[in-house]
Amino acid sequence: MTTIYATVAEIEQRYKKLDEGDAERCGALIGDASAMIDAFASKDVTEDVKKLVCRNMVLRALGSGDINIPIGATQGTQTGLGYSQSFTFGSGQSGELYFSKMDKRLLRIGNRIGARSPIEFMEAGDA
Repeated sequence: MTTIYATVAEIEQRYKKLDEGDAERCGALIGDASAMIDAFASKDVTEDVKKLVCRNMVLRALGSGDINIPIGATQGTQTGLGYSQSFTFGSGQSGELYFSKMDKRLLRIGNRIGARSPIEFMEAGDA
């Protein structure tokens, strides 16, 4: 069973008051983000860190449609009368739930220095 790490009210405190439809979407995003966190986070990560990451993920997904430069964009271009706009995302797409580099550090996900050989874990008869 997935633990829910944020509430719609917590998201509204950091973002804006949501109408009924957006609040439902927000609730669904919170559930999805919580499931992602439970699936990937290191076992020793505190619940407070998981709550922070959950709120950040949902805010990125909700906030990307309301501002000129989407939240999570690593590069952006806008022009004037020629109506041109271009954005680059380091990970994830606009409106999509994803872990930022900071989220991954907080959750202790990703590459760590060190290596192991799969042979070390084989039993004598497996070779």
